[in-house]
Amino acid sequence: MSDDEREAPTKSRRKLRTFAELDPAAIMHPWDVQATRTLSKVPGLETLTKKVMEYGFERVFYLENIADNVRVGDKMFPRLHRLLQWGCKILGVAEPELYVNTDPVPNAYTYGHTRPFMVLTSGLVDMLDDQELLYVIGHELGHIKFGHVLYTVLARNLVVILEIIGKATLGLGQLLGFGLALPLFDWYRKAELSADRAGLLCVQDDDVPIRVLMKLAGGSTTMYAQMDQQEFLRQVRAYEEADESTLNKMYKVFLTAFRTHPFPIMRAKHIDEWIRSGAFTQLTGIRFDD
Repeated sequence: MSDDEREAPTKSRRKLRTFAELDPAAIMHPWDVQATRTLSKVPGLETLTKKVMEYGFERVFYLENIADNVRVGDKMFPRLHRLLQWGCKILGVAEPELYVNTDPVPNAYTYGHTRPFMVLTSGLVDMLDDQELLYVIGHELGHIKFGHVLYTVLARNLVVILEIIGKATLGLGQLLGFGLALPLFDWYRKAELSADRAGLLCVQDDDVPIRVLMKLAGGSTTMYAQMDQQEFLRQVRAYEEADESTLNKMYKVFLTAFRTHPFPIMRAKHIDEWIRSGAFTQLTGIRFDD
């Protein structure tokens, strides 16, 4: 680890440390590691992967993206480009292409296995400050660092691929798809927890992840000052306490089974636990009370 000499995009203006040599496995959430192992053993995964590559979905989405969105660079959204460069330096990731999409819904995603690119919506850019944007960019870079992008491509094209396979196998592809969809989406949600950790490595500020997740859950630009982080975290307990009956547990399964992301309050809980447990400090040497 080393300290960078340039001014860091942090509230305290302290120097940001870099973690290019840090083993990705040391950062990843244990649930992500286990879900990846489980997914790799699912029958039909290899077939689905071959179909994605065969039909060139990556190329199609790349061309659509470059035609429809604005690429970030030195002369186009230079502020975002500097944040991207910071994130890449801290995590030791080769700089991917970054785009801004006109969409009022706050969102960000990374796509592509052989040539990954990142997209931020205009709604997200307008809602977040520099620190918060660095956190999101770091989150997306985490997907690249941890090798998430291949399975992400599969998940985003699952419906189309299953239709193709179904026609080729007289409907058997639908049965294959159902058995694959559940573990794939389970992995997708758990991969987000690892990416959140990468975002924290970039901002090196324990308040930023909670602020971002709180805003994504229901933040208002004009009323954000009236939101409270501790109250947001207390919502976790209300959700967890709704496990008193088997029926409620079943409802939770149905609510989350086909979601690509965990609920924001659950993501906040996991990143907060990583910080409060001391595991983040043990891994990085960074103390937030310094």
